[in-house]
Amino acid sequence: VKSEGPKLVPFFKATCVYFVLWLPTSSPSWFSALIKCLPIFCLWVFLLAHGINFLVSHRSASRILAGLIFSAVGDAFLIWQEQGYFIHGLLMFAITHILYSSAFGMKPLDLKAGLLMGLVCSSCYAFLYSYLSGPFTYLVAVYIALIGFMGWRAVAGMQLCNDLWTWTKLSACIGAMLFMVSDLTIALNKFCFPVPYSRFIIMATYYAAQMLIALSAVESRDEEDFRKRS
Repeated sequence: VKSEGPKLVPFFKATCVYFVLWLPTSSPSWFSALIKCLPIFCLWVFLLAHGINFLVSHRSASRILAGLIFSAVGDAFLIWQEQGYFIHGLLMFAITHILYSSAFGMKPLDLKAGLLMGLVCSSCYAFLYSYLSGPFTYLVAVYIALIGFMGWRAVAGMQLCNDLWTWTKLSACIGAMLFMVSDLTIALNKFCFPVPYSRFIIMATYYAAQMLIALSAVESRDEEDFRKRS
C-alpha cells in the first residue's frame, strides 16, 4: 500500500470525476469519452511510473499496459454504441482479454479451475442465447470464451491450497472476476432486460477490475526487490 498507493491517487481522482460529472449517455461527445477514459489513462501512467526498463524487461507488465490501451479505445467506441460502434468496442475488449490472458500465463494449468470457469461461461451464454440474434449470436459466444479464458488464467495463478499465492495474484483474480461481472451486466442490460442501476454497477466493477489487474503487473518488481533485500 505504501509503495503503490500514491501512484494510484490520480486514478482515484479521475474515477471520482467520472461519477461526480455523471455525463448523460444520451449525448455522446469527445468530452464524455475523455472523462470515461481518464481513469484508464491514469493506469497507463501508474504502470509507466515503474519505469520503461521495467515494462520492457517484464512481458506481463507490458501486455497489461497494452491491454489498458485497447480498453481505452474500446471505452471510446462504447460511448457511441447506439450509433453502431458497439461491435468495435467488443473487438477492442476481446483483444484486451487476449493480452491479459497472455500476461497471466499458462502456469500453473489448473484444469479444475478451467472446467469450473467453462461451466460458468457456458451457463451465461445458454441464458443469453435466446435473446441474441444476427452476428451477436456468435460474437457474444467468442467474447464469453475469451473473457472466461482470461478469468481461468487469473484464478489458476492463485494456488491457495499450496500457499503459493501473492497479493498481486489475488488482485488479478479479483480483478478478472469483477471484469466478468461488469461485462455480464452489460450483456443483460443490452440484450435481455433493463438492469437497475446498470451503469453504476458496470462502471464501478469495471474501474475496480482494471485497477486490480494493473496492480498485478507489479508482482515481478516486488519479487526482484525481495531478492535484493535477501
